Amino acid sequence: MYKNHQLSLSSCTYNLNFAFSPFLVSQRQPFSPHKRHLPSLVAVSANSDNHAGENDGGKKGSGTTARGRRLLKVREEKRKREYDRLHDYPSWAKVLESACKDDEELRAVLGDSIGNPELMRKKVEERVRKKGKDFQKQKTGSVLSFKVNFRDFNPVDSFIWFELYGSPSDRDVDLIGSVIQAWYVMGRLGAFNTSNLQLANSSMEYDPLYDAEKGFKVMPSSFHDISDVEFQDNWGRVWVDLGTSDIFAIDVLLNCLTVMSSEYLGIQQVVFGGKRMGDWEEGMTNPDFGYKYFKI
Repeated sequence: MYKNHQLSLSSCTYNLNFAFSPFLVSQRQPFSPHKRHLPSLVAVSANSDNHAGENDGGKKGSGTTARGRRLLKVREEKRKREYDRLHDYPSWAKVLESACKDDEELRAVLGDSIGNPELMRKKVEERVRKKGKDFQKQKTGSVLSFKVNFRDFNPVDSFIWFELYGSPSDRDVDLIGSVIQAWYVMGRLGAFNTSNLQLANSSMEYDPLYDAEKGFKVMPSSFHDISDVEFQDNWGRVWVDLGTSDIFAIDVLLNCLTVMSSEYLGIQQVVFGGKRMGDWEEGMTNPDFGYKYFKI
């Protein structure tokens, strides 16, 4: 036969109430013979590790080399793109809103649609339809002329350097590359030959005569070789071997670049010759570090 025994715990009451927080450190309580003292729990904030990792990462990513600076720049651009992606607001709408500050006509076109991307798009499309062929495209080049320098330029073995105002977009790379490619094709076909400039000093008022037989007998000139057009950040370069082409080819190229810089893509300077410009690093062909190229 079993008896029910009742166990009284009134004399052995435990106070198990204690607060837990990862940011709160327990304080020592005075000793009491009626309380069981449990070990204090101390939580270490994970933020300290994160900050330490960030500091270490900053030291690793910050260097004095060109590669280190490019890496920091790439990381910052990726951070900005991620921020824009997370915030559901089109980048083109941000550009329009920013442009409205200095453009009264654009501000009048958008009206009260600012802040509503869909309505902004409709108003711009309506404006374009109304103006039709009269809709003029603004210049995207530079109002300043670029500088031209020569540094031990060898026409048959030298680089031609281009310093832009910023890192070129893919469209800019295609534009510059297409100009250089067209210049090379003309030179390859003998266009830069001052031995046959029959019409250069002739007056077009009296129907000048062109002697094709004389032009056929002139010693031909030819552009020999050229490299791909390469870019690292805001610097671009192309290696050339003008061959038997006359220096007249340089004038033709500069004429093309002058209009391109004014109308489409601003150029700070063009340098003929020289082994290294800016932060150019030989062998650095990683697109993550700002390298781009145009295949000739």
